[in-house]
Amino acid sequence: MAMLTTQERLSEAREALHQLLTGTMAVSVTDQNGEKVEYRPTNRAALERYVADLEAELAGAIKPPRRILFQTSKGL
Repeated sequence: MAMLTTQERLSEAREALHQLLTGTMAVSVTDQNGEKVEYRPTNRAALERYVADLEAELAGAIKPPRRILFQTSKGL
């Protein structure tokens, strides 16, 4: 199975959210790890978070953690 790009995953997730919100059907999405997740109206918020996470990833909002260096001395 080929890995999907973030844009492809976002498109699939948006389509899934649309289907969920319009009552078309329960939808399933395969995430980046190849795991299939099924969304139903009861977990709409989880699907909305997934879409928001993918949008943030595409926007470059997810940045690596910053390194904090501590410097100490004996005050001499």
